[in-house]
Amino acid sequence: MAAISREEVAHLARLSRIEMTDAELDHLASEMGLILDSVSKVQAVADQDIPPTSHAIAMQNVMRPDVVVPSLTNEETLSGAPAREEDRFKVPQILGEE
Repeated sequence: MAAISREEVAHLARLSRIEMTDAELDHLASEMGLILDSVSKVQAVADQDIPPTSHAIAMQNVMRPDVVVPSLTNEETLSGAPAREEDRFKVPQILGEE
């Protein structure tokens, strides 16, 4: 197991401006050791001929072409509006704004 001392954890905590109790420092020192071991195992597997990736499988965005199609006219859109003003929907005032 990769060793990280309690003093190194305390130093990292100071740099991060995180207050830690003695019990937390002791616990985190052993946890950090496990994390460092896991990282070293991954580094051992990752070889030069394996390109770095963000996902295990290739991903791509699924997008359709942006095609202009006919839509409703202003008159058709506002035909069912309970209230309208200057070719727009008129809605009740909120929050006392004008």
